Amino acid sequence: MGSPERLLRPREVCRSLGISYSTLSRWVREGRIRAIRTAGGKYRVPESEVRRIAEGLPISKEIGAVIYAHVSSSDRRSNLER
Repeated sequence: MGSPERLLRPREVCRSLGISYSTLSRWVREGRIRAIRTAGGKYRVPESEVRRIAEGLPISKEIGAVIYAHVSSSDRRSNLER
């Protein structure tokens, strides 16, 4: 009989998957990732779940950026081209 599966703390899961704590919490609530509640009310994620999710994520973990530009009047519209 093998040893019990390792349970990871949320911080370890976030670091492994490259996600934020709020994303992990949402995934747990939505049932996207299985978590186990401890007697103290904290949750832990089985290592197999982290592997399962990691295999489904894109290989590239590039961070994108969104740029918003606003001009105060139509005569400043040419500034947007710069």
